[in-house]
Amino acid sequence: MAIKGTTRSVNSDMSLEEFKEWLSKFDTDGDGRISKAELKKAIKSVQGRFSSWKSRQGIRLADSDGDGFIDENEIENLVEFAKQNMGLKISVY
Repeated sequence: MAIKGTTRSVNSDMSLEEFKEWLSKFDTDGDGRISKAELKKAIKSVQGRFSSWKSRQGIRLADSDGDGFIDENEIENLVEFAKQNMGLKISVY
């Protein structure tokens, strides 16, 4: 299932759906998955420090099927990482 979405400001609280929409703008190849390089761009967009390390960690933590990408079914795995390492405020309720 592809990640669909629009641009999103990350300066305020966002819902899980809004986080998915925001993250989807970094899916530059349009395959519906977030690669390590695409996650690195997302991390840089909110704060650029240690983006290479954080993108590797994010993929490692969220990629439950081990294919090297985060798909729509794995985005929820990325939420806690994004809150702690990207400074995002995401409400899953």
